[in-house]
Amino acid sequence: MPEDKEYAPVPLGQAAAEAEAAAAPDPEDPVKSPPWPSSPSTSTRKACFAVLQSWVSRKFMTGCVVLFPIAVTFFITWWFIQFFDGFFSPIYAKLGFDIFGLGFLTSLVFILLVGIFVSSWVGSTVFWIGEWFIKKMPFVRHIYSASKQVSTAVSPDQNTTAFKEVAIISHPRVGEYAFGFITSTMVLQTDKGDEELCSVYVPTNHLYIGDIFLVNSAEIIRPNLSIREGIEIIVSGGMTMPQVITSLEPTPRKSQNIRLDRVMTV
Repeated sequence: MPEDKEYAPVPLGQAAAEAEAAAAPDPEDPVKSPPWPSSPSTSTRKACFAVLQSWVSRKFMTGCVVLFPIAVTFFITWWFIQFFDGFFSPIYAKLGFDIFGLGFLTSLVFILLVGIFVSSWVGSTVFWIGEWFIKKMPFVRHIYSASKQVSTAVSPDQNTTAFKEVAIISHPRVGEYAFGFITSTMVLQTDKGDEELCSVYVPTNHLYIGDIFLVNSAEIIRPNLSIREGIEIIVSGGMTMPQVITSLEPTPRKSQNIRLDRVMTV
């Protein structure tokens, strides 16, 4: 049989002392020690420090917001000048003219002369031949086609391949709208009659990738925005959106009749 444990009797005074020692807070134990009461001066200092920290954070962010577009503008402008200056600066350096900015001015004059040359019949023919060779290259032709679409959209000539108007269509559901550009118009001939449709290009990745929708001309909202303003809105992610947009009346345009059997559905 197990032996019974013998308990030694503890005096009453010693037990009371041990109980008081166990109940007393330990200053080295943060769990047992009660929190020290904070004085009014300490609370005031903490409040002042919090207000100062919040004020400094707001002013610092305000400075970043103001300086960020200025820094980006100067950086891109400086890069643009150095980029175009690098084309003709080596030529001037070999001739003994080491003047910063002379190559940039020469590049601007060169671009102007190219624009004048391409506007002529001979220049357009040479440009067409060069473009034909570029479109035959496997990988380069895709980059060239995408960049040409963007440059053609903002071209001052406004030819048949450029964006015609800024459009707002109901997409993807009723009550939600999407920005797009009208690229062409067509007439769909059905048994119910002719229906005028507009090809609306809705960018989904900045400007060079998007979807094409055929929307009834009467269902398109035409805002009082130019092509450049529409591009700025899309590229900036809507940050340049005006607070008020006015809908304009649709302008009559010449439609191109297309046979129904020639319309391809995607």
